[in-house]
Amino acid sequence: MKSTTKYAVRNIDNLKDMIKQSVNLFGSKNAFYIKNSEGNYTNISYTDFGSDIEALGTALLDMGLEDQYIAVLGENRYEWCVTYLATVNGTGIIVPLDKELKLHEIENLLSVSKASALVYSGKFHKDIQTLSAKLPSVKYFINMDIDSHQEGFLSFKQLIEKGKELIACGSKIFTDAKVCTDEAKILIFTSGTTGHAKGVMLSHKNICFDITAVCSTVHIDSTDSSLSVLPLHHTYECTLGFLALIYNGCTISFSEGLKHIAKNLKEVKPTVLFVVPLLLENVYKKIWEQASKQKGGKFKLKAAITISNLLHIFNIDLRRKLFKPIHESLGERLRLVLTGAAAIDPSVSKGFRSMGIMVLQGYGLTECSPLVTGNNDTHFKDASIGLPLPGVDVRIDNPGKDGIGELIVKGDNVMLGYFNDKASTDKILKDGWFYTGDLGYRDKSGFFYITGRKKNVIVTKNGKNIFPEEVESYINKSAYVQESLVWGLYDKISGETLVNAQIVPNFEAIKERLKLADITKEDVLRVIKNEIKNINKNMPLYKHIRDFSIRENEFIKTTTRKIKRYVENSHSST
Repeated sequence: MKSTTKYAVRNIDNLKDMIKQSVNLFGSKNAFYIKNSEGNYTNISYTDFGSDIEALGTALLDMGLEDQYIAVLGENRYEWCVTYLATVNGTGIIVPLDKELKLHEIENLLSVSKASALVYSGKFHKDIQTLSAKLPSVKYFINMDIDSHQEGFLSFKQLIEKGKELIACGSKIFTDAKVCTDEAKILIFTSGTTGHAKGVMLSHKNICFDITAVCSTVHIDSTDSSLSVLPLHHTYECTLGFLALIYNGCTISFSEGLKHIAKNLKEVKPTVLFVVPLLLENVYKKIWEQASKQKGGKFKLKAAITISNLLHIFNIDLRRKLFKPIHESLGERLRLVLTGAAAIDPSVSKGFRSMGIMVLQGYGLTECSPLVTGNNDTHFKDASIGLPLPGVDVRIDNPGKDGIGELIVKGDNVMLGYFNDKASTDKILKDGWFYTGDLGYRDKSGFFYITGRKKNVIVTKNGKNIFPEEVESYINKSAYVQESLVWGLYDKISGETLVNAQIVPNFEAIKERLKLADITKEDVLRVIKNEIKNINKNMPLYKHIRDFSIRENEFIKTTTRKIKRYVENSHSST
């Protein structure tokens, strides 16, 4: 089965055309619903959003930034979105930077990209002041939060006003600027699970293809709203959680941070969320933990799920009534969650669906703008990454006897290449096919499954392949484990590569199990050792976890909550 177009989509030539259409279609509707500095929410219409983009673009071109690289650094916010579209829609090339990067890394990426301007959030001002003297190539530093220009630093607000003045005087430099759909206009430095950040070059054609392909398979319309949680510099959030929503006339709000998500959900009442599995799995765990604290609560929740599933067979949907407290905790209106960046536990997707919230898993990479495959709202398999997007060709290269091989991708969503890195580009782009480095297989229905990263595979002496991600999924199902990392350790005596694990325990859950206010290392080891013993029973002998160690702190992660294996494995082997 191939993914087919289910929902009508309008054609867009480029992102400039997309904004023009959205402003015309949804003019007075809210594009953004944002909390101001006083804690009150304000609305920004599509008309005003379009006007601000045009004003900033006009000001930037007036400053001589045509065809220049413009970096943006900051938390998820309205000004970030304006900067992105004002840059790509006729000014230059946007360079979204990860706000979690160290100062020397930001300096390096600004230097490598030859950025002529940096638009940044006021909270980074002190760091940018330090940096400004070291980067003579950056002509303009634009602060999103100052009201007026300062020596060496420009005000974002004043540039918007300047642009509006220029437009009022008849300037059409931005309006008339042509956009080449096939040129690299977006430069994204990956901060994934490998050490060296590569600059991925994307075009308007790449992004627009992905937007319309996704919207043709999953129903989202102008009645929907979203709470933006994932960082906007990441292509998953930028393409789907920002641009695809603007394409559909939705309303976007921004989370104030992980600690505030529960509060923000109740404030903005979103219908759609884009999240990583870790966040969703934690919410699901808390639902069951809350149920366990009430007498007979767990039994009642299980019974409600059974009743819900049974009634649904007869097209009777009482899920919002049966699970009213859960829906209220998530803002009351949530209907759809799209998840990616890592595999989700299928039982979590199934559980939320039984409660009335559709969870759809997809798969993508920055190099593919990013979505490649996805489950849709009528054809889905919870353990699968779904079907290829319409117009995207996905194949399994060089499959083994088990059908597992490397996923390769061809389509208009595939990047132009890596920035100033022909050698790396040629390694993974061959005859139009992008070699993902991910291993997986395809079932008889056409659904794809990921088994792990090619470079992470543990190969035993007998030639058996062990995917660390699979073993980790078994470990992480334990209520007494917060997260884990699995790798292969070569044993000189036996000549065998043995499965090792490093485990971050769920200390609170262990305390509850042992009914102790304080626990010792020995207590933790005893519980985890018993869990590993039970986990090994569910796996063939060659996959058994031979040794493990306990870790108190979380693993170092990317902004999409993936463990940085190259960092952690180097620590584990020392």
